[in-house]
Amino acid sequence: MRPDTPAENVDHTAEAARLERTAGLYPEDAEALLLQSAAHLELAGDRPAATTLYDRLLSSSDSLDDPHLIRALKAANLWEYGHEAEARAIIDGIRATAPRDPAPWVIVAESLEAHDELEAAHKTFTEGVTLLLADVPEPPPHACHPLLFGRHRVRRMLGAAHDDWDVLADTLHTSPVPLDELHDPKRVWSLGSDNPAELQAEISRLRAELGAYREELSRPFPVAVLHWPAGELAELVAAYPALSDEYPSHEEHLAGIEASLRELSASGTPNLGIVTGTVPSYEAFAASEASSPSDTDLLPQYATTLAARGRAMSWPPERGAGCWCGSGGAYAGCHGADVA
Repeated sequence: MRPDTPAENVDHTAEAARLERTAGLYPEDAEALLLQSAAHLELAGDRPAATTLYDRLLSSSDSLDDPHLIRALKAANLWEYGHEAEARAIIDGIRATAPRDPAPWVIVAESLEAHDELEAAHKTFTEGVTLLLADVPEPPPHACHPLLFGRHRVRRMLGAAHDDWDVLADTLHTSPVPLDELHDPKRVWSLGSDNPAELQAEISRLRAELGAYREELSRPFPVAVLHWPAGELAELVAAYPALSDEYPSHEEHLAGIEASLRELSASGTPNLGIVTGTVPSYEAFAASEASSPSDTDLLPQYATTLAARGRAMSWPPERGAGCWCGSGGAYAGCHGADVA
C-alpha cells in the first residue's frame, strides 16, 4: 500500500494478505509484518482472522521481539468481538508481568477505557506510569508520552484533581489546545449544539488533535547504526574477507557503535537507534541491489533499510534496560558504564 493512499480506498483484506506473503519471504521481519497484517484484518472487520495471526505469532518457536505487545493487541481485539472474559484474563496477565515497554500498557488501558472500565483503565495507566517513569529523569522518553496523556484523559473523565503526573503531561503536550480542554468530558455535548461558536471551537480542538496524530505518524525512523552479533560477524568476515578492514574484531565493532552513537548525539542528531544484521538478510539485500556483499558502501544502506522496516532499537536504552550489545547485562554496567 502506498503511504499516500487514502484510507477509504484501501482494500484491507488484500493488504493483509500481501503483508502475510511478504512475511514468508522475509522471516527476520515476520513479527512486524504479521502485526501489520493483523491490524488490516481488524480494520476489515475480520477480527477472528486477526486473532489467528496473533496466536500464530505467540505459538511460534522463534523468539519474539515483543510478546507483551502481541498479547495486548490480541486482548483488545478479542474484547471487540465478544470474548470479554478471555480478554480480561490476558489483560490481568500483562499487568502482573509488568512489561518494561509502554506500548502494552497503553493498549490494555485504552481497551479498558473503550469499554467504560474507567477505574480499571486509570489503575492500569497509573501502574504503567509508576513502573516506567518513577526513577526516570525528565523529560521522559517519547514512547511514554501516550501513557501520561491517556492517564490524564481518564482522570478528567473521572473528575479527579490534577496530580504531579498530570502536570508533567500538560508540560509535554505541545498542541495549541491544552490537554484539559482536549480531555474535557463535556466536549461531546458541543457536537450536538446548535451554537455556531461552540461547533467552531470543537472543530478547532479536533484539528489540534489531528495535527498531533499526524506529527506522531510522521516521526522518521531512527538514524541507525548497524550491529553484528559475534557469530554473525565471524560468518560475515569469513565469507567476505574484504570486510575485515571494516571489522577488525568484534570488540572494536561494539566499541565503534557506541562511539558513533555518542558522537551523533553530541552533534545534536535526534532519534538514534541500532539495527542488528544477519548474514542471510544482508546477502539478500546485496542481491536486491545487484551488488556484492563485500561492498562496504552497502553497509549503511542495509542499516537504513532495516530501520525503515521498523527493526531499530532506540538508543540509548532506557534506565535499567539491558545493553544493546546482547551481553545480558544492564546498559549502565556495560557499554553505558561511563555515561554521566
